Amino acid sequence: MALLDVDLFSESLLVGTSLTVTLPQATTAQVGVEPVPVPADGWPVLYLLHGLSDDHSAWVRYTAIERYARAAGLAVVMPAAGRSFYADEAHGHAYWTWIAEELPQRVAEMFRVSGRPDDTFVAGLSMGGYGALKLGLTHPHRYAGVASMSAPVDVHVLERPERKELLHRVFDGRIPPTADLEVLLDGAGDAVPPLYLGCGTEDKLLHANERFAARVEDAGLEVTTDFRPGAHEWGLWDAMVRDVIAWLPLRTRVRA
Repeated sequence: MALLDVDLFSESLLVGTSLTVTLPQATTAQVGVEPVPVPADGWPVLYLLHGLSDDHSAWVRYTAIERYARAAGLAVVMPAAGRSFYADEAHGHAYWTWIAEELPQRVAEMFRVSGRPDDTFVAGLSMGGYGALKLGLTHPHRYAGVASMSAPVDVHVLERPERKELLHRVFDGRIPPTADLEVLLDGAGDAVPPLYLGCGTEDKLLHANERFAARVEDAGLEVTTDFRPGAHEWGLWDAMVRDVIAWLPLRTRVRA
């Protein structure tokens, strides 16, 4: 794998920002690494989103995402999104526009990845799991699979007193319908790609995830649930992201 730290200017944010990107490498001489054939139309790509207290480097620092992605022949793009809840902040930066609109354009310009929706996926943990679901429900035709891990699927948890500053800065004090996953689910119709909802059984967000999964099932949509022992921590997410990658409906897969 190639591991790249990318610093670039964002027209949406009007400031420099960063990505971490892993790309499969067609090497034949590296010890312990099997050769990876380069797809004719570019690598399938997973946009992998970080949580509230993290940044673009977190997935590489705390998991074996490089190895998991290499085994699947998958490029992974991990953008920085601050504490934005993947929104255009009311009193900050346009992170939703950056992630949803500008980022895919920059990735297409810079890297040999497939632009096909059936080769494009999004996933994330905690705040990033919420962001992944928001992307998949807002733009369902762009993705072939959407996965959340330990996501605050009920964004109204931000209305708690301890989140007052965050609620004000991001949403100006009130959650809009465009940020409510249940509203987005109701409006998405049957175009929603397959969903993966994971959460630890010792996580306080479990019950909201269970309720949301039931709503998805009631809507007649395809959903895989993964509620396993664990809390809101990296040991769980390292194991779960490997299973998420194995779940992705890749057209071609290097190794099972």
